[in-house]
Amino acid sequence: MKTNPPTIIQGGMGAGISNWRLAQAVSQTGQLGVVSGTALGAIISRRLQDGDPDGLIRGALEHFPFPRMAQRVMDIFFIPGGKPTATPYRPCLMHDLSGRREPDELSIVGNFVEVFLARQGHNNPVGINYLEKLQLPHMASIYGALLAGVAVIIMGAGIPLAIPNVLSALTHHAEATYPVHIEGADGKTETFNMVFDPAQFAEDTPLPPLLSRPDFLPIVSSETLASLLLRRIPDGIDGFIVESNLAGGHNAPPRGAATISSKGEPVYGPRDDAKLSAFRDLGLPFWLAGSVGSPDGLKTALREGACGIQAGTVFALCTESGLRPDIRHQLIRLALSGKSPIFTDPLASPTGFPFKVAELDGSLSDARSYDLRQRICDLGFLRQPYRRADGSIGYRCPAEPFASYKAKGGKEADTVGRKCLCNALIANVGMPQQLPDGTDELCLITMGTDLAGIDRFCTDDNIDFSAGDVVRTLLKTEDA
Repeated sequence: MKTNPPTIIQGGMGAGISNWRLAQAVSQTGQLGVVSGTALGAIISRRLQDGDPDGLIRGALEHFPFPRMAQRVMDIFFIPGGKPTATPYRPCLMHDLSGRREPDELSIVGNFVEVFLARQGHNNPVGINYLEKLQLPHMASIYGALLAGVAVIIMGAGIPLAIPNVLSALTHHAEATYPVHIEGADGKTETFNMVFDPAQFAEDTPLPPLLSRPDFLPIVSSETLASLLLRRIPDGIDGFIVESNLAGGHNAPPRGAATISSKGEPVYGPRDDAKLSAFRDLGLPFWLAGSVGSPDGLKTALREGACGIQAGTVFALCTESGLRPDIRHQLIRLALSGKSPIFTDPLASPTGFPFKVAELDGSLSDARSYDLRQRICDLGFLRQPYRRADGSIGYRCPAEPFASYKAKGGKEADTVGRKCLCNALIANVGMPQQLPDGTDELCLITMGTDLAGIDRFCTDDNIDFSAGDVVRTLLKTEDA
């Protein structure tokens, strides 16, 4: 990366939006394709329950280094021919601080398969994107990606100070620790060091040779955070992605006192703009992200000393994306007609970070649909560990049923407007869970403000475009 950095990094979006097909297509162009590492254990379990119709998961598992683990996952989740449409997906055990074996094995296998498939058909690097706030699956997920030869790890939505040490340990198949934040009974935050030992998963299979250490690129919104990371882990960072609040997905909260606009969005000001001169002074490669997915955006980034850009929204709407085609077409047609229904929701995400959503009827962004949904927490990726009064550890999420959250000591105010991102993001890629009342989980689509410029890549008469089309368009210059 330092010697031959890409000009374009494809964003690692949603859960299964940046799937292996999209990352493979981008990497085949010589740019950096990135898979989303979010909820890959749940995603592979549902793909197997849908019958793995093209056989690609089973083919990838033939290369997995721990065959007994692969067989267990197959035995539990694979349904030849796929499950009946009206049958709910088998629930997965949730991750917890004890390191349950089934969810850890699913995470290892899911991350391995996604990266392995993205690397087929070319010899170029492939990256993976994680959210720091989804802490419980991190070490198992990263280990699976390392086993498949991931070249770059990108992480945002938090301060990932522990990741370099985790990478050092896991590339040697050594025991790793990761600090998980626990809400204390006294309101203070505690730290619990989760332990992950690769030797426990190898069973009777010899551990593979030393794994290649990937580059690590934190996503930051300010030079202050970048400087903090470099002070604390000076040898652990290979570059930065500098993301503005115009990017899709989670945004950093505004600095200073929270202010909400008349439309209900958080208000950002000059203090929230990263000082790019400071990033030039740091001496590490950096890429700009957030409404820069255009030839002009790329030129601006290069002029500012960046290696290039990270683009998400434009790739989320190309044909290789995992986004449901009907939703993809609906969003493109809205944008082509001059409508760009993007709303920065300060409440939607249980993480507390602002979250950009596309306002679409019938999705969870629609107030009536949101009110009708039966609250349930059955995936649990965003659950927060907390200390009970008796000293034991519990788990809660502001998007779970109101009564459950309150019974766990949560504040009722924290539940207002919160949406189940875990289920909604997997529904976005066509694998919704069936709820007890017989309805399916609804989507919640996240997009950046780049949606308004989608006419650079398509027309009313031809709304489909490929990842290759995106790369070629972004790399165009005025002289071309």
